[in-house]
Amino acid sequence: MLVEEFIPNTPIKKIDAGSVGYTSPSNIALVKYWGKKPHQIPANPSISFTLNHCKTETVLEFSPKNSDDFSFEVYLDGKKASDFRPKIKQFFERILPYASYVKDFHFDIKTSNTFPHSSGIASSASGMSALAMCIVALEELMYSNVDTDFLKRKASFLARLGSGSACRSIEGGLVVWGVHPNIFGSSDLEGMQYPYEVHDVFKTYQDAILLVDKGEKQVSSSVGHNLMHNHPYAQSRFEQAHTHLNQLIPILKSGDMNGFITIVEKEALTLHAMMMSSDPYFILLKPNTLEIINLIWTYRKNTNIPVCFTLDAGANVHVLYPKEYAQKVELFIQHELSVYCQNKQYILDNVGNGAKRIKN
Repeated sequence: MLVEEFIPNTPIKKIDAGSVGYTSPSNIALVKYWGKKPHQIPANPSISFTLNHCKTETVLEFSPKNSDDFSFEVYLDGKKASDFRPKIKQFFERILPYASYVKDFHFDIKTSNTFPHSSGIASSASGMSALAMCIVALEELMYSNVDTDFLKRKASFLARLGSGSACRSIEGGLVVWGVHPNIFGSSDLEGMQYPYEVHDVFKTYQDAILLVDKGEKQVSSSVGHNLMHNHPYAQSRFEQAHTHLNQLIPILKSGDMNGFITIVEKEALTLHAMMMSSDPYFILLKPNTLEIINLIWTYRKNTNIPVCFTLDAGANVHVLYPKEYAQKVELFIQHELSVYCQNKQYILDNVGNGAKRIKN
């Protein structure tokens, strides 16, 4: 696959002012991406569940202009959000070779989340994927006979340039990002729906996100990724990710709960082990994170219910479980785990269908 395929090469159609809008969900990685090469290329492949309720809604209002520079304002929940400007400008700079028309318009980017920003839920993934979908929707207005499937692929490609994990939020279900020799079509440039057979249990999987700490992380994911460059265990970690993804192929087909739980929890703990052994080292886990993990292990042992945890780069805990056990697990969360959450807050989510157009 070549990046050139994402550069428009057909005559442009002039359009007037208007707006496009998309919602796009967050995602939770089962095999983690941690460490990257230049140009937002992952150091190892990853696979994730696309979520359903934890999402960003973005409306892109555009109006033609003549000046040769980026022109935009960002609004979060109706209020001007100047803090987002540097990240959005960087995104526009990165996508310019593939979307030169972004300099032809002034944009008002109006966005809101259904979950707390910077809380360990991947708001950059949902936010950048929603914006990327808006950008390609604008492209669809400007170029004739553009294939819809191609535009979704391009949105994933562009979203990756804003936030790596954002490329996994365009499609629904299980999404792979990064080249793996045993996953046909896998790419470092974009996320793709997992192409092989998936047991029904994984199509309706539940994810309860326990909000242990809703504050800003003390170390950003971007900084953490960069600390993998000289990490003494980096190469072993990258090899482990390849191995785990390969082992998941038969597990996802058969519905092997024990195999799934082992890989998912090992991946979560390895992610944080990399943080704790980097230079400089850091810890994003909180005491309540560990309390929750131990309670999940005890509950699983005592009930034989296949509930497990995973973690992103933060203190919050994602509790994963099959839909058939939802009632029992959610009572467990309510009565025993919520006390370890900030203000007893948690979000019940499940596997979703990816980005969706907002009808004006």
